[in-house]
Amino acid sequence: MRETIDGLHRIFEKPPPGYTAQEKMIPIPRIGHRPADAPGLSFSQAAVLLLLYIKNGGLHLVFTRRSGQVRHHQDQISFPGGAKEKDEELDRTALRETREELGVRPEEVALLGKLSPLYVPPSGFCIYPFVGVALNRPHFFPSDEEVAEIIEVPIAHLLEDQTVQREEWMIRGRPVEVPFYQYEDWKIWGATAMILSEFLEMVRRTEWPLP
Repeated sequence: MRETIDGLHRIFEKPPPGYTAQEKMIPIPRIGHRPADAPGLSFSQAAVLLLLYIKNGGLHLVFTRRSGQVRHHQDQISFPGGAKEKDEELDRTALRETREELGVRPEEVALLGKLSPLYVPPSGFCIYPFVGVALNRPHFFPSDEEVAEIIEVPIAHLLEDQTVQREEWMIRGRPVEVPFYQYEDWKIWGATAMILSEFLEMVRRTEWPLP
């Protein structure tokens, strides 16, 4: 496990590529999407955790399908995370929300680094993504209120070119070209796909042989 953690740290030896990597997965037409550091933006802060772990000998990333009871992005595929509380550090937000949603305790996770913040126009939040690795394969105890389903995806699958697909969807009454990552019956799109795009670009440039 120590070797895996050391290898994952190499992903953060160079700065994250930022908006140029995120924008590859923006639905077209772009409506309100701008870099998080664009002048004049006003937003609330949230944080998410990209939680990595070894399963069946391979590196995996966990996603959730959000329940119909949450306020934003119901039934969409997302990373565990949520709004920052007053006087809370953003990395603590990511870990707290992961515990609340998945039952994974903060002490079970080694934080590796952070990705670029992402402004999400529909919700008015700026998301701060953190990457962590579980020291052991986690046992998930999902929140019935927030999580409808847990989805465990091999990183090797996400790195395959054919995983990224595009379709035309009707969103808010207008046709939109939506890029997404396909895994089995799941389509990972929107803010989650934009965050994932940056992370996968960092993995590719490291040229580290994934477990």
